[in-house]
This record gives sequence, C-alpha cells and structure tokens, in this order.
Amino acid sequence: MTTSTKPATVQIPQLMLTDRYWRALNHLFTQHSLLQRYLTTQYFDTEESTVDSAALKRLSRPWSQSEKFMLNLALHLFNERLAKVNLSDMDYLDDFNKRLVIEALRLRFN
Repeated sequence: MTTSTKPATVQIPQLMLTDRYWRALNHLFTQHSLLQRYLTTQYFDTEESTVDSAALKRLSRPWSQSEKFMLNLALHLFNERLAKVNLSDMDYLDDFNKRLVIEALRLRFN
C-alpha cells in the first residue's frame, strides 16, 4: 500500500521576512485563500531562497483571471523576472483582494 505524502507547509523564517521581496510574497501567499494551499515545500525552498515559479504557473492554468493575477503579482514582487503583471488587471479583483494587493505593494516598496 502506497500513500502519497502531502508537501509540508512552508513557514518563511523570520529573518527572511525582513527582506522586502520575501515579505510581500509571504503576505499574499498567507492571506489569499487559494495561494495558501501552495505555500509548501513543493514550491518553496527557504534554504535555497527559491520559488518554483514555473510549477506554480502550470498549476494556475485553470484558475480565474483574478487568481492568476494574485499569483503573478506575488511572483513579480518577489522577482520581477518571474512574472509580468498588468496592474489594470486589478479590475478583476474584489475589494478584499484589492486591499491585499495594496498591502503587498506597501510591504515591497516602503
């Protein structure tokens, strides 16, 4: 009998959260209900300070426009080369997610 093990949830170390790139990414992934599910060791390696953006993008193919925007923004705020973001796509977001975006932008740029 084989059982698949679920990847462990990632806890971003406090020291990394002093970094504005990790802080913005962490904020979106911990506060967004869908992204929370994927804050795991399958996609994040805190020891190597890497994010498997390609795998996350493949995973998001069937997602809604607003969900893809949130993922792409999180990746872009972490490293602008990981995803392109059109801020006009915020039109797809509800008020809660718009607030999350503004908070993440503040964490990244303040």
